[in-house]
Amino acid sequence: MPENTCLYIAIYLAAVSLVAVILTIRDKRSAKRGRWRIKESTLLLVSAIGGSVAMLLAMRLIQHKTKHAQFMVGIPVIIVLQATSAFFVWWRLIKNGMI
Repeated sequence: MPENTCLYIAIYLAAVSLVAVILTIRDKRSAKRGRWRIKESTLLLVSAIGGSVAMLLAMRLIQHKTKHAQFMVGIPVIIVLQATSAFFVWWRLIKNGMI
């Protein structure tokens, strides 16, 4: 595995996490002001592509969507699936001598 791969993954996850936090805060502000809201499917998509931990933390900190089971159960499930997938990829790479 190229040595820069971990750096690229970290940069990607940081960028997606930043987008997740920004979208969560923006949706909360829009809800308070009665303005256009961000679709729940968009929030869940950003969570699924790598922003799940940051989105869950942001939602907890600003108390947004905390009464929605779709988010308070769904995002932790996404986190578990992502962690499990990352573990198996890492394990396969080690098993195949790529790390």
